[in-house]
Amino acid sequence: MTNTAIIGLQWGDEGKGKIVDFLANDFDAVVRFQGGNNAGHTIKVANNTYKLSLLPSGIIAGKLCIIGSGVVLDPVALFNEINKVQQSGIEVSKNNLLIASNCPLILSLHRSLDILLEEQKGNKKIGTTGRGIGPAYEDKVGRRALLISDLFCHATTMERLQNLVFYHNLIRSGLNVEPIKIDAIIQELEPIKQQLLSFVESPFEIAKILANKKVLFEGAQGALLDISYGTYPFVTSSNTMAGQIALGSCLGVDSLHKTLGILKAYTTRVGSGPFPSELNNDIGEFLRQEGAEFGTVTGRNRRCGWFDVALVKQAIQLCSVKEVALTKLDVLDKLPIIKIVIGYKINGKQYDYLPQNPQLWQNIEPIYQQFEGWQSSTKGLTSFNNLPKQAINYLKAIESLCSVKISIISTGPSRNETIIC
Repeated sequence: MTNTAIIGLQWGDEGKGKIVDFLANDFDAVVRFQGGNNAGHTIKVANNTYKLSLLPSGIIAGKLCIIGSGVVLDPVALFNEINKVQQSGIEVSKNNLLIASNCPLILSLHRSLDILLEEQKGNKKIGTTGRGIGPAYEDKVGRRALLISDLFCHATTMERLQNLVFYHNLIRSGLNVEPIKIDAIIQELEPIKQQLLSFVESPFEIAKILANKKVLFEGAQGALLDISYGTYPFVTSSNTMAGQIALGSCLGVDSLHKTLGILKAYTTRVGSGPFPSELNNDIGEFLRQEGAEFGTVTGRNRRCGWFDVALVKQAIQLCSVKEVALTKLDVLDKLPIIKIVIGYKINGKQYDYLPQNPQLWQNIEPIYQQFEGWQSSTKGLTSFNNLPKQAINYLKAIESLCSVKISIISTGPSRNETIIC
């Protein structure tokens, strides 16, 4: 098995966690390479359900897990998550979890600023999770972040915090908010500092450890939320596509051999931004209820709509995807008619992609291709040949329209509710 990346090809929530868990036994290590605790992966094994945000999903299968240098890390959230996992009987130690020492830290001042800035936008909110992800990435790029490695030296910690707090207090002053005191940040870090440092390893040592291992790279969010190529500004604050792996995983550009894209059988989105196939009707509500479309991290309702080929093809091209896993096919079981968006009409002009000009988003008319539903249960099926004919027609249409091969089909949340094609 070659090194493989798991990349969501929509707006996140495609079911990456289940697919990582399903494939993990074929790999030695699972590496998380971007994002923070704004991404939630739900994994169901037997009667147990695990909700992960920072821990790579391979932790459930007992694999070596790496939190790479492209991640922004909230230590409080991390240890809350570790405690919950350990209460379920899964050991988490430096034997199976390593954290790159050059990860920037998310602190309370980042969470606070995230919420304050979102509140200032009024009805033009982006829809952030309020977890401090954006401000933390801003500080990283602005060269004022506190890295995990800084915690090894008190003098370095103080120097970094003075710079960081000075900057944040300038913004807080403009917002008429009480300033942050360095002592408060120190008190926040002190109880967990040694525990955090016990997991830390140099990215160069991590590269040596992974050199002879089969590695599964676990993406967070989805390709359409990429800071460079997503529906800007309604995006996340990191690069979510396969190209980020070389920068965020502690490994080089030649370490990625294959990319497996993850697609949901329909489309969902959390937060604001364009959504051409969104269904603000009974069908949209049906998809939400039938698919349990509520955010793992925030609990917010996910917006629901038909599968959108035009959007997915952009992500497939940018992530060099040849094969995909398709999830939640069973959610469509009861629908008599199913549609796929194959393009758009905007101001009389036809597009096979979503333009990045926000002015055009207001006048999008989706172009649909319609399919007969199968109206019988696919829940838990494990053989492609047992799928209804209409379901097979739908899957083959997605393959043809997206120019990819569907190699895995998820027919339910559990590990064993899966078809290998």
